[in-house]
Amino acid sequence: MQYGICNLSIVPLRAEPSDTSELVSQVLYGEHFKVLEQRKKWSKIRIAFDKYEGWIDNKQYLEVTEDIYKESDKEDLILSADLVEFITDDSHLMPIPIGAVLNPLSLFAHQHDGNTVSKIFPKENIIKTSYMYLGAPYLWGGKTPFGIDCSGFTQMVYKLNGYKLLRDASQQATQGEALSFIEESEPGDLAFFDNEEGSIIHVGIIMEDNYIIHAHGKVRIDRIDHSGIFNVETQRHTHRLRVIKKII
Repeated sequence: MQYGICNLSIVPLRAEPSDTSELVSQVLYGEHFKVLEQRKKWSKIRIAFDKYEGWIDNKQYLEVTEDIYKESDKEDLILSADLVEFITDDSHLMPIPIGAVLNPLSLFAHQHDGNTVSKIFPKENIIKTSYMYLGAPYLWGGKTPFGIDCSGFTQMVYKLNGYKLLRDASQQATQGEALSFIEESEPGDLAFFDNEEGSIIHVGIIMEDNYIIHAHGKVRIDRIDHSGIFNVETQRHTHRLRVIKKII
C-alpha cells in the first residue's frame, strides 16, 4: 500500500484516469490519502477524512510513508480559516483556500501566517461559517469558495467546525437522526431533497425562521417549507424535501 499528501492548493479528483473525466471532488492542500492503484500517469486514491475515492494526477501529490499517513490520522486537524491565504517557502508563495489542512506544513518546509481553526465549535457556529461561502459559484465536485457543490458546501462548513460529514448528499443522508417535522429543526441541521426516483440529490443547511442556505447556481439563501425549497426570486419550488437530519 502506498500513501500520499496533497502539496498543491486545489487538485481535481476525477471519476476515471483522464483529464477529461468527470470532476467528482477535490483534494485540498494538506489532505492525506491511501493510493489504491497506481498507473503511469494516474493514481486511484481514498481520502482519509471521508473515504472518498477517485483518480488524481501523479504529478499533483507527494508520496509519504505509512508512518506519516498514520500519524496524520491521529492528529487533530488544523485548518486554514481565511477565505484565501498563502503559504510560503524560500522561493515562492502559493494560495490556499479555506479548509486547507495545515498539519503537514513542516513536511513541505512551508510557512503560514494566517488564521487557523483546530477545535470543535458549538452548533450555533455552523451558520456563521456558512456565510463565508455565500455567493460562491456552483461547481460539481467543488469544495472551495471558487466553486462548490451542495454536499461539498455542507461538508466543508461542518469540517471547519470540527465535525465529519461524508462527501455526497446521499452519503450524508445516512448520518445523524431524522426529524419528524420541520418545526423540530434547529439552525445547523441538514435538509435533504430527492428526485422523482426517490434518490437524494441535494442538501442544505437549515437556518432560523424557515430559511435555508445551500449551493444552487451559487451558495444562496432561500425559504424552506414542508414541500421543499422555495426560491423567492422565481416564486417557485426548486427542490422537494425528503428528510431533515440532526447531525450534531
